[in-house]
Amino acid sequence: MKRKKNNTIKINKFFILGIVLLFILIIYRIVYVATSKNVDGINLTTFANNRNTAKETLYANRGTIYDINGEILAQSVNSYTVIAYLSEKRTTNPDNPQHVVDKDKTAEALAPLINMSKEQILELLNKDAYQVELGPGGRGITELLKSQIEDLELPGISFISSTKRYYKMGAFAPYIIGYAKADEDGEIKGEMGIEEYYNDILKGEDGYTEYQKDINGYQMPNTKPIIEEPVSGKDIYLTIDNNIQILLENSINELMKNYQAEWLTLTVADAKTGAIVATASSPTFNLNTLENIQSYISPLVSYTYEPGSTMKVFSFMAAMENGVYNGSDTYMSGTINVGDDKVVDFNGGVGWGRISFDLGFAYSSNTAATNLAFKLGREKLKEFYTRLGFGEPTGLTLPKEASGQINFKYDIELANAAFGQGILVTPIQMIQGLTSVANDGVMLKPYIVDKIVDSKTGKVIESHKKTEVATVASKETTNKLKDLMYDVVYSGLTDAKYYQANNITLIGKTGTAQIASPTGGYLTGEYDYIRSFSGIFPKDNPQYILYIATKKFVGPISQVAGLVKSVVEEVAKYKNITETESALDSSKIINLTNYISKDVSSTVDELNNLGLVPIVLGNGDKVVNQYPLKNTVLVSGNKVFILTNENTYTMPDVTNWSRNDIVNLCKMIGLPFEVNGYGKVVSTSLPPASPIDLNVPLVVNLG
Repeated sequence: MKRKKNNTIKINKFFILGIVLLFILIIYRIVYVATSKNVDGINLTTFANNRNTAKETLYANRGTIYDINGEILAQSVNSYTVIAYLSEKRTTNPDNPQHVVDKDKTAEALAPLINMSKEQILELLNKDAYQVELGPGGRGITELLKSQIEDLELPGISFISSTKRYYKMGAFAPYIIGYAKADEDGEIKGEMGIEEYYNDILKGEDGYTEYQKDINGYQMPNTKPIIEEPVSGKDIYLTIDNNIQILLENSINELMKNYQAEWLTLTVADAKTGAIVATASSPTFNLNTLENIQSYISPLVSYTYEPGSTMKVFSFMAAMENGVYNGSDTYMSGTINVGDDKVVDFNGGVGWGRISFDLGFAYSSNTAATNLAFKLGREKLKEFYTRLGFGEPTGLTLPKEASGQINFKYDIELANAAFGQGILVTPIQMIQGLTSVANDGVMLKPYIVDKIVDSKTGKVIESHKKTEVATVASKETTNKLKDLMYDVVYSGLTDAKYYQANNITLIGKTGTAQIASPTGGYLTGEYDYIRSFSGIFPKDNPQYILYIATKKFVGPISQVAGLVKSVVEEVAKYKNITETESALDSSKIINLTNYISKDVSSTVDELNNLGLVPIVLGNGDKVVNQYPLKNTVLVSGNKVFILTNENTYTMPDVTNWSRNDIVNLCKMIGLPFEVNGYGKVVSTSLPPASPIDLNVPLVVNLG
């Protein structure tokens, strides 16, 4: 611009034009923003709401998992994380400190409560931070422990509240129940077992609360929040009977104290319905701590292996159903040449000369199974295995169920398949197949969930029951098989004689399978085998199916048989099973009630009047625990353990007690123990009426 003599200012026309264009752009932008829903990819309505609206998730209560008797197995409980405020700025009144003042004293007081050393806690307290979590010991603590820490009145110690999954019985059926834990967003999700498979049903539907907030993030006064209430998850009742489950787990734990195995799995199923009443395995782990997990898949449905001679039950069944079996026909046992290969009997191929096929089953003869397989042919044997469900999942409601494999093409593969080599099965497939033997040829679908219930109304949403899959054999065939399985156990010809149970007729078939080598062929070590047993009891009116399998068991097979025998006897006693229904006196059946919190003297009187045998533990006057639990069906003469509110104990006379009775006694009072042998108690390291020292293991000898 130039200043002229008349003192006027001349404005450049381009400057004016620029100002006008700027105003036009501003007005256009204002109109665009005011009338557009999205600006620069941002939804303005949502953006504004988010700046002024707070939305918080209201987590639904996760459903509870119960056993068949209504005992809680998994539930959600309040849990807490211990935190320590370290910043002195939190304290405004020296007489009421809000931070950790004496770190040494605080660490020393907390160490025994949260299972951390004083040094570990001090390391956390000496950090340059506003606050710290005292983990791992201070994470996920209970209401009771929180109360104990609060009673210490330690300045600067506080808690963060949350919800966690709690498993009442710890290491009880971990691969069935599974576990659930909070993710990064705080949502609890199932990661194994029923918790994973039914996660969507258990978790329910989360709700939310939404409100207008002020500049400080607080709800604005005179505004009404929008609340969508959460819907609680459904409750799940399993078919598992906790009394039988505990029996199985105790038996396996005792066996594994003295012997080793890569794994062992044992399952008991209801022969009449297909319901899984108990299933236990080793190794195992605690659901609350998740320590020592060696596998994240269930042995029952996910382990696949070559079953060995337990498969002869089904190959012989196939021969009978296809009309190529005559038990009195004979064959030459020992060795059969199959092309360039050989099939040999377990006694080194020596065999037992010319014997009948019936006797061949009792001897568990591979050459007998091979002869029958060749009479059948590949297609018919494979078709029959397929009808029995091998080669495909059973549909049991647990995650990651394996299919197994029953492909065989060549003659040697056909022979191997007849005695359980070269094919792969799962324990649950073996159990499903055995239901056909127990039910006159009708195969049942196994199941492990009894019902799903609305936790608020108690209404049954879904109910599971007996499901017939197919009729795979005639009653004549299954009766013949039961006779053959009886001979296996009671003829005394093989190690199967060790499975003979007292007071109940257990029939079955043993199996010993070689383990495939990763480099081809089979392993050749002394213990490189899968050993198994398929059992049904009682013979004439099957009530239960039992299946056990173990890989690389280091010890005599008689020990595995002893475990099975003990379990069968205890289940028979617990369920009042007799050989004939007419032999059961209904007047002696007692449905046990709940005695917890009742007087000991009145409880003892009531149990005696019912014809039961009370075993009182401690000298207290109140009952604090009992075994068996309420709703257990007992018969006159059964023991009921009563734990009192006084922990000084004297040794009862345990002569002729069962292994399970001893285990229950010791576990109820926390007494370490060592059990030797199988059968009934013949002696102990502590005489009757002696004071019990809970620090000295009780040695029990069975015979």
